[in-house]
Parts: sequence; C-alpha cells; structure tokens
Amino acid sequence: MSPFLTMRYEIYAPCERLKPYVKHLVISEAGEAQTYPVLPGAAVVMGFQYRGKLELVEKGQPQALASSGITGLLDAYRLFKNSPQTGTVLVVFTETGASHFMAIPIHELFRQSIALDALFSRRQTSEVEEQLQYAGSDRERISIVERFLVGNLISLGRDKLVQQAIHHIYQSGGTVRISQVAKLLNSSQSPLEKRFRAKVGASPKKFAGIVRAGNMVNALERGRLHLAEYLSSYYDQAHFIKDFKKFTSYTPERYLKAVRRNSKTG
Repeated sequence: MSPFLTMRYEIYAPCERLKPYVKHLVISEAGEAQTYPVLPGAAVVMGFQYRGKLELVEKGQPQALASSGITGLLDAYRLFKNSPQTGTVLVVFTETGASHFMAIPIHELFRQSIALDALFSRRQTSEVEEQLQYAGSDRERISIVERFLVGNLISLGRDKLVQQAIHHIYQSGGTVRISQVAKLLNSSQSPLEKRFRAKVGASPKKFAGIVRAGNMVNALERGRLHLAEYLSSYYDQAHFIKDFKKFTSYTPERYLKAVRRNSKTG
C-alpha cells in the first residue's frame, strides 16, 4: 500500500481452494476524498467497489472506473482518486494466479485497468456488486468475492518453466539477465518469454524491473537502502533517481520523508 494513502487496509488470507492463485484479499476503506499514487506490484489486482467511486487520473484528467475492475501489471505508478466513504474488496493474485481465472493471455492486461464485465458476464459481476452492498461484515464481503473466484476457476496445469524463472528473478532481486535465466533453465529465450508473458502478464525483463524497483523501495522504507548496490545496475545516479520517480512519483529523498512522516502519525 502507498505510504501516502490514509485508509483502513485489512488483509485476509484466501480460502484453501484459492491459496495457489491468490496471495491475499483486502478490505480497503477511505473516509475522505484523496488523490494518491499506487505503486506497481508483481501481481495482477482485481477490485470490487461496494461503496463510493474511484477514478484514474491521467495527465491531470480524472476518468471514472467501473465499480468492478482489474488492473494488469504496471511498470510505473498510477494516480487514483477516491470519493468520500469509499469501500473496496481487492484481490491480489499470485504471480501466475490471474491466468487461472481468465481465458485471455494475461499480458493483454499490461498497463490496463478495465471493467470486469469485459472478461466475465455482466450478470455475474452485477450479482457480486449487489451482494457486497448488502453484506453486513468484512468477512461476509470476503466470502462473496471468494465464491465468485472459485466459480470462475479454470483448471490449468502449473507452468514449471515460468515458475522457475520467477524464482530466479526473485532470488537475484530482479537484477539477473533473462538470457542467463533461460540458460539456467535449459531453454531458449524466445519460448520462455512467450510463456512468461501469457502467464505472468509482462515480459521477464519487465517483471524483473518491477521486482528490482519494489526491492529498492522496500529497502528504503526499512532504512536498508545502500545506494551503491542499486547504482551498480544504472549508468549513473541521475538514471537511478529517474527510475525511482517513475516507480513512485517521488524522488528517493521525498519518498523517505513521507514514509517517516506517516510512521510518526500512524
């Protein structure tokens, strides 16, 4: 979650049936209207608004989002604006989890935020939205969304090549060359990239960049960012700062100040 966002953010573990595909579900509620950046993560995210409205802000112009939608992998921050008294159920998938619920290659969602009824029937999404509005508790809302997911689960085998590639990327902190990953897996680069994009939602190189930037931000938040470690993969410090700003919308210095301020007030 962005450190610039003030809201209730409750994380729930998925039911046993969904554990291979869903990292966690979230109840997110904001009392006041606010505009905030959302940082890229290494997972596709599905959302259901049960109260209020959400807008995507691009080039200073707000665009209304559907009450139920999905956002693919992002390689740069996105700016969102919520109305007062907003409530949302979020589904954060595992790296390949979203591919088990949709018939399209997941890379078609890259940098996209689209309405769920473009992928599922309008009847289904309308039923979920209505049930969420009348639900009496967070736990009930989580169960409603879980039932929707289980009902749309596609039985697919796990792609071991892609899973192993993900493992190597995480193990390196996102710094490994994809040609090296392919070599480690006794694969040529082209088929690895094709399968990876279809299952994960971005090319292995893009995914590695997201992992690397995420590690960089986490290290900064925990006071463990050693600049020299990250500068080694950049031409110079200016490029490092440019990439950090693309990922977070802030320079490292401003981001760290915001994190410290949030920790004091929180």
